[in-house]
Amino acid sequence: MYEKKNVIFRHIKHNVTLYTFSFILFLTGIIFGALTVNNMSFIQKQDLYFYLEQFFEQLHKEPIISRKDILIQSTFYHAKYLTLFFILGLTIIGLPLIWLLLFIKGLLVGFSVGFLVNQLGTKGLLYATFAIAPQNMIIIPLYIIAATLAMLFSLSLLQKIMGKTVRNSFKQQIVQYTMLFFILFGLAFISSLVETYVANEAFKILLQ
Repeated sequence: MYEKKNVIFRHIKHNVTLYTFSFILFLTGIIFGALTVNNMSFIQKQDLYFYLEQFFEQLHKEPIISRKDILIQSTFYHAKYLTLFFILGLTIIGLPLIWLLLFIKGLLVGFSVGFLVNQLGTKGLLYATFAIAPQNMIIIPLYIIAATLAMLFSLSLLQKIMGKTVRNSFKQQIVQYTMLFFILFGLAFISSLVETYVANEAFKILLQ
């Protein structure tokens, strides 16, 4: 157990620059998302708020979607996102798309939280805290890790093409890369469980 922790610590220490870059990129997306809300016109905000209000009213009357369907949709969404990171990591030209995906995820989080707080004030902050934050506390670090692993693998491929010495064989690298993503898929499923049985239920309570 100690040895595994030591390996993880060495990995993070060795690649701290890339992890920092991924975190800053995601944070930039959040800031842009929040700024987008502030730059929206009054009519745009009202139109979007109208649809949000309709959704809240419908959800308050009766469940639009079952827990099982929420779990399936959430799991599929995260699996799709992580699969994109995985595939893009297998290509060198996929690096800019990895950055774009991570930025967009931050943008969506920043916009969602920003719009709720902007339109609903304290109530919006409560929605964001209990309905958005729980699952994102798990999934956001996973996306940052996935993006960084994909970048690392893509850069190792570039080094190989340029004839530079790579510490591990390509076969060993791809096996490790695949195993790490399987772990991320498993952790993403836990995030979906939290979204379904914690965040969703908290959201219903707040609506009432």
